[in-house]
Amino acid sequence: MDKVLYVAMSGARESMMAQQAHANNLANATTTGFKTDLAQARAMQVFGEGLPSRVYAMTERPATDTSTGTLMQTGRDLDVAINGEGWIAVVAPDGTEAYTRAGELQINAANQLVTGSGLPVLGAGGIAVVIPPAEKIDIGNDGTISARPLGEGAAELLLVDRIKLVKPDSDALFKGLDGLMHVPGNAPLPPSLDVSLRSGYLESSNVNAVNELTEIISLARQFEMQVKLMKTAEENSSAAARILQLS
Repeated sequence: MDKVLYVAMSGARESMMAQQAHANNLANATTTGFKTDLAQARAMQVFGEGLPSRVYAMTERPATDTSTGTLMQTGRDLDVAINGEGWIAVVAPDGTEAYTRAGELQINAANQLVTGSGLPVLGAGGIAVVIPPAEKIDIGNDGTISARPLGEGAAELLLVDRIKLVKPDSDALFKGLDGLMHVPGNAPLPPSLDVSLRSGYLESSNVNAVNELTEIISLARQFEMQVKLMKTAEENSSAAARILQLS
Protein backbone atom coordinates (compact mmCIF):
# COMPACT_ATOMS: atom_id res chain seq x y z
CA MET A 1 0.00 0.00 0.00
CA ASP A 2 2.88 2.37 0.70
CA LYS A 3 3.94 2.24 -2.96
CA VAL A 4 0.48 3.27 -4.13
CA LEU A 5 0.30 5.98 -1.51
CA TYR A 6 3.73 7.34 -2.41
CA VAL A 7 2.96 7.49 -6.14
CA ALA A 8 -0.41 9.17 -5.52
CA MET A 9 1.08 11.63 -3.04
CA SER A 10 3.91 12.69 -5.35
CA GLY A 11 1.50 12.85 -8.30
CA ALA A 12 -0.83 15.19 -6.43
CA ARG A 13 2.07 17.40 -5.36
CA GLU A 14 3.46 17.68 -8.89
CA SER A 15 0.01 18.38 -10.31
CA MET A 16 -0.16 21.39 -8.00
CA MET A 17 3.26 22.56 -9.18
CA ALA A 18 2.24 22.18 -12.82
CA GLN A 19 -0.86 24.21 -12.00
CA GLN A 20 1.40 27.04 -10.87
CA ALA A 21 3.26 27.08 -14.21
CA HIS A 22 0.08 27.17 -16.27
CA ALA A 23 -1.56 29.69 -13.96
CA ASN A 24 1.47 31.94 -14.36
CA ASN A 25 1.19 31.65 -18.15
CA LEU A 26 -2.50 32.54 -18.01
CA ALA A 27 -1.84 35.49 -15.69
CA ASN A 28 0.67 36.86 -18.23
CA ALA A 29 -1.54 36.41 -21.29
CA THR A 30 -1.57 40.20 -21.73
CA THR A 31 2.01 40.89 -20.63
CA THR A 32 4.12 42.46 -23.36
CA GLY A 33 6.76 40.12 -24.77
CA PHE A 34 5.98 37.27 -22.34
CA LYS A 35 6.98 33.78 -23.48
CA THR A 36 5.03 30.67 -22.52
CA ASP A 37 6.63 28.25 -20.06
CA LEU A 38 6.26 24.62 -21.05
CA ALA A 39 5.73 21.90 -18.44
CA GLN A 40 5.87 18.13 -18.44
CA ALA A 41 5.87 15.28 -15.91
CA ARG A 42 7.87 12.06 -15.84
CA ALA A 43 8.52 9.14 -13.54
CA MET A 44 11.73 9.34 -11.51
CA GLN A 45 13.39 6.60 -9.50
CA VAL A 46 13.98 7.22 -5.81
CA PHE A 47 17.63 6.66 -4.94
CA GLY A 48 18.87 6.08 -1.44
CA GLU A 49 19.55 3.31 1.02
CA GLY A 50 18.21 -0.09 0.02
CA LEU A 51 16.88 -1.22 -3.33
CA PRO A 52 15.59 1.42 -5.80
CA SER A 53 12.06 0.05 -5.66
CA ARG A 54 10.21 3.38 -5.45
CA VAL A 55 9.30 5.85 -8.16
CA TYR A 56 7.71 9.26 -7.95
CA ALA A 57 6.27 11.82 -10.33
CA MET A 58 8.32 14.92 -11.13
CA THR A 59 7.17 18.04 -12.95
CA GLU A 60 9.79 19.96 -14.85
CA ARG A 61 9.96 22.95 -17.17
CA PRO A 62 11.82 21.55 -20.17
CA ALA A 63 11.86 24.75 -22.20
CA THR A 64 10.23 28.06 -23.00
CA ASP A 65 8.20 28.70 -26.12
CA THR A 66 10.10 31.55 -27.82
CA SER A 67 7.79 31.91 -30.80
CA THR A 68 6.93 35.46 -31.80
CA GLY A 69 3.76 37.07 -30.54
CA THR A 70 1.53 39.46 -32.47
CA LEU A 71 2.91 42.93 -33.19
CA MET A 72 0.55 45.68 -32.04
CA GLN A 73 0.88 49.24 -33.29
CA THR A 74 0.94 51.88 -30.56
CA GLY A 75 2.45 54.91 -32.30
CA ARG A 76 4.56 55.71 -29.23
CA ASP A 77 8.15 56.70 -30.04
CA LEU A 78 9.72 54.64 -27.25
CA ASP A 79 7.74 51.46 -27.96
CA VAL A 80 9.79 48.95 -29.95
CA ALA A 81 9.22 45.37 -31.05
CA ILE A 82 11.74 42.84 -32.35
CA ASN A 83 11.04 42.16 -36.01
CA GLY A 84 11.56 38.40 -36.24
CA GLU A 85 14.22 36.70 -34.13
CA GLY A 86 16.38 38.44 -31.57
CA TRP A 87 16.38 39.92 -28.08
CA ILE A 88 16.98 43.24 -26.32
CA ALA A 89 19.87 43.18 -23.86
CA VAL A 90 19.10 44.58 -20.39
CA VAL A 91 20.66 44.63 -16.93
CA ALA A 92 19.03 41.98 -14.75
CA PRO A 93 18.23 42.71 -11.07
CA ASP A 94 21.37 40.79 -10.05
CA GLY A 95 23.55 42.98 -12.31
CA THR A 96 24.15 40.38 -15.03
CA GLU A 97 23.21 40.71 -18.67
CA ALA A 98 19.82 39.28 -19.57
CA TYR A 99 17.47 39.42 -22.54
CA THR A 100 13.86 40.38 -23.11
CA ARG A 101 11.41 41.19 -25.88
CA ALA A 102 9.33 43.57 -23.78
CA GLY A 103 9.79 46.85 -25.63
CA GLU A 104 7.78 49.27 -23.48
CA LEU A 105 10.76 51.56 -23.04
CA GLN A 106 10.80 54.72 -20.96
CA ILE A 107 13.25 57.14 -19.38
CA ASN A 108 13.75 57.07 -15.61
CA ALA A 109 14.77 59.83 -13.22
CA ALA A 110 18.47 59.17 -13.94
CA ASN A 111 17.86 59.69 -17.69
CA GLN A 112 18.46 56.00 -18.33
CA LEU A 113 16.53 54.14 -20.99
CA VAL A 114 14.72 51.37 -19.12
CA THR A 115 12.07 48.74 -19.76
CA GLY A 116 8.55 48.95 -18.40
CA SER A 117 9.72 47.08 -15.29
CA GLY A 118 12.61 49.51 -14.74
CA LEU A 119 15.51 47.42 -16.07
CA PRO A 120 18.25 49.48 -17.77
CA VAL A 121 18.64 48.82 -21.50
CA LEU A 122 22.19 48.14 -22.66
CA GLY A 123 23.84 50.07 -25.46
CA ALA A 124 26.33 48.95 -28.08
CA GLY A 125 29.21 49.33 -25.60
CA GLY A 126 27.60 47.02 -23.06
CA ILE A 127 26.68 49.82 -20.65
CA ALA A 128 23.28 51.31 -19.83
CA VAL A 129 21.89 53.80 -22.35
CA VAL A 130 21.66 57.37 -21.00
CA ILE A 131 19.41 59.82 -22.84
CA PRO A 132 20.23 63.55 -22.58
CA PRO A 133 17.35 66.00 -22.11
CA ALA A 134 15.60 66.08 -25.46
CA GLU A 135 12.40 67.22 -27.10
CA LYS A 136 12.04 64.16 -29.30
CA ILE A 137 13.64 60.72 -29.34
CA ASP A 138 13.64 58.35 -32.30
CA ILE A 139 14.71 54.69 -32.40
CA GLY A 140 15.75 53.32 -35.79
CA ASN A 141 15.21 49.85 -37.18
CA ASP A 142 18.78 48.92 -36.26
CA GLY A 143 18.37 50.14 -32.67
CA THR A 144 20.09 53.48 -33.23
CA ILE A 145 18.82 56.13 -30.83
CA SER A 146 18.75 59.73 -32.02
CA ALA A 147 17.46 62.71 -30.09
CA ARG A 148 16.75 66.39 -30.70
CA PRO A 149 18.23 68.31 -27.76
CA LEU A 150 16.10 70.81 -25.92
CA GLY A 151 16.00 74.19 -27.63
CA GLU A 152 17.57 72.95 -30.87
CA GLY A 153 16.08 73.10 -34.33
CA ALA A 154 14.39 70.20 -36.07
CA ALA A 155 17.51 69.54 -38.14
CA GLU A 156 19.75 69.22 -35.08
CA LEU A 157 19.86 65.52 -34.22
CA LEU A 158 22.19 63.90 -31.72
CA LEU A 159 23.25 60.27 -32.10
CA VAL A 160 22.92 58.97 -28.54
CA ASP A 161 23.66 55.25 -28.67
CA ARG A 162 22.52 52.00 -30.21
CA ILE A 163 20.43 49.44 -28.35
CA LYS A 164 22.28 46.17 -27.94
CA LEU A 165 20.39 43.53 -29.91
CA VAL A 166 21.46 39.90 -29.78
CA LYS A 167 20.47 36.78 -31.68
CA PRO A 168 21.55 33.69 -29.72
CA ASP A 169 20.54 30.15 -30.49
CA SER A 170 17.13 29.52 -28.89
CA ASP A 171 18.41 26.24 -27.44
CA ALA A 172 21.06 28.16 -25.48
CA LEU A 173 18.52 30.35 -23.67
CA PHE A 174 16.64 29.59 -20.49
CA LYS A 175 14.21 31.62 -18.44
CA GLY A 176 15.40 32.58 -14.97
CA LEU A 177 13.37 33.20 -11.84
CA ASP A 178 13.40 36.91 -12.71
CA GLY A 179 11.35 36.20 -15.84
CA LEU A 180 14.22 37.19 -18.15
CA MET A 181 16.08 35.01 -20.61
CA HIS A 182 19.66 34.04 -19.74
CA VAL A 183 22.51 32.03 -21.21
CA PRO A 184 24.49 29.49 -19.16
CA GLY A 185 27.16 31.29 -17.16
CA ASN A 186 25.53 34.69 -17.85
CA ALA A 187 28.39 35.55 -20.21
CA PRO A 188 27.55 38.69 -22.26
CA LEU A 189 26.66 37.93 -25.87
CA PRO A 190 28.04 39.96 -28.78
CA PRO A 191 25.62 42.33 -30.54
CA SER A 192 24.08 41.10 -33.76
CA LEU A 193 23.56 43.15 -36.92
CA ASP A 194 20.86 40.77 -38.14
CA VAL A 195 18.25 41.89 -35.60
CA SER A 196 15.88 44.71 -36.48
CA LEU A 197 13.29 46.70 -34.55
CA ARG A 198 9.94 48.21 -35.41
CA SER A 199 9.43 51.51 -33.67
CA GLY A 200 5.92 52.33 -32.50
CA TYR A 201 5.01 48.66 -32.04
CA LEU A 202 4.84 46.21 -29.14
CA GLU A 203 4.91 42.43 -29.19
CA SER A 204 2.07 40.72 -27.38
CA SER A 205 2.42 37.61 -25.25
CA ASN A 206 2.50 34.30 -27.13
CA VAL A 207 0.32 32.61 -24.48
CA ASN A 208 -2.68 30.70 -25.82
CA ALA A 209 -5.24 31.39 -23.10
CA VAL A 210 -7.58 28.62 -24.25
CA ASN A 211 -4.85 25.98 -24.10
CA GLU A 212 -3.67 27.16 -20.69
CA LEU A 213 -7.18 27.10 -19.25
CA THR A 214 -7.73 23.61 -20.67
CA GLU A 215 -4.50 22.40 -19.06
CA ILE A 216 -5.51 23.90 -15.71
CA ILE A 217 -8.86 22.06 -15.81
CA SER A 218 -7.12 18.80 -16.78
CA LEU A 219 -4.60 19.14 -13.95
CA ALA A 220 -7.39 19.83 -11.46
CA ARG A 221 -9.03 16.56 -12.47
CA GLN A 222 -5.71 14.73 -12.17
CA PHE A 223 -5.23 16.14 -8.66
CA GLU A 224 -8.71 14.96 -7.68
CA MET A 225 -7.93 11.49 -9.03
CA GLN A 226 -4.68 11.32 -7.02
CA VAL A 227 -6.51 12.33 -3.84
CA LYS A 228 -9.11 9.61 -4.45
CA LEU A 229 -6.29 7.11 -4.98
CA MET A 230 -4.77 8.07 -1.63
CA LYS A 231 -8.16 7.62 -0.01
CA THR A 232 -8.52 4.17 -1.62
CA ALA A 233 -5.04 3.19 -0.39
CA GLU A 234 -6.04 4.23 3.13
CA GLU A 235 -9.24 2.17 2.95
CA ASN A 236 -7.35 -0.87 1.66
CA SER A 237 -4.78 -0.52 4.42
CA SER A 238 -7.53 -0.35 7.05
CA ALA A 239 -9.26 -3.42 5.59
CA ALA A 240 -5.98 -5.37 5.60
CA ALA A 241 -5.39 -4.41 9.25
CA ARG A 242 -8.83 -5.66 10.23
CA ILE A 243 -8.21 -8.97 8.47
CA LEU A 244 -4.92 -9.39 10.35
CA GLN A 245 -6.72 -8.71 13.64
CA LEU A 246 -9.26 -11.45 12.89
CA SER A 247 -6.52 -13.95 12.13
